[in-house]
Amino acid sequence: MAFSADELRVLRRALAHALQTADRSAPLAVLGPEWSQDIQEYLRLAEAVDEAAREGGRLRAFLLADLARYREALPGSAAGYLAQLKEALGAGYVPGPDDLAALRSLRTRQVGAAEHERRSALLRHCERLAEQSVRVRLRALPGGRSAARGGRERDPEKQPPPAPQPKREPAPKSPRPDRPIPTPGEVFPPRRKPAPPPESRTA
Repeated sequence: MAFSADELRVLRRALAHALQTADRSAPLAVLGPEWSQDIQEYLRLAEAVDEAAREGGRLRAFLLADLARYREALPGSAAGYLAQLKEALGAGYVPGPDDLAALRSLRTRQVGAAEHERRSALLRHCERLAEQSVRVRLRALPGGRSAARGGRERDPEKQPPPAPQPKREPAPKSPRPDRPIPTPGEVFPPRRKPAPPPESRTA
């Protein structure tokens, strides 16, 4: 029985949780021989899972390296490339832009009807995987279209209306004067000519 990379991670977390719970409950001497044996088996299983994950990572690296070599040798290596790509997809590989471009190029070549249909189906499958991967990365970004809003993507055309601006009170008007503004003639009246001195009378 084989586990995928995701299943191995889930199993490793479950084992870590079981070991952490056992460590917090009581010392091994108090737990008894049966529980102590279970803990030892958990530890051995956790080590085996870690080794399986490391081995899976190494095999996946070799597989992707072979896939890249076959892709660079296209179109002559079409059969080997398609076989390597299917194996990589089964191991959880997400096709990239280079794979999509290679599949589109292979689909346009003159082959039999059955082979053309197989290549077209593989291309459609890879396009779906690539699109799903892009959506997952977008939802994982901070502030992205994610479950932070209840899992619903907000329609950009249905944005809430802007908040109304507070009304400004009109500026108070200056009080009108009780009387009209005086003219310059009223402020500065014309000077009157001084009266001539009276003539002195002599006796």
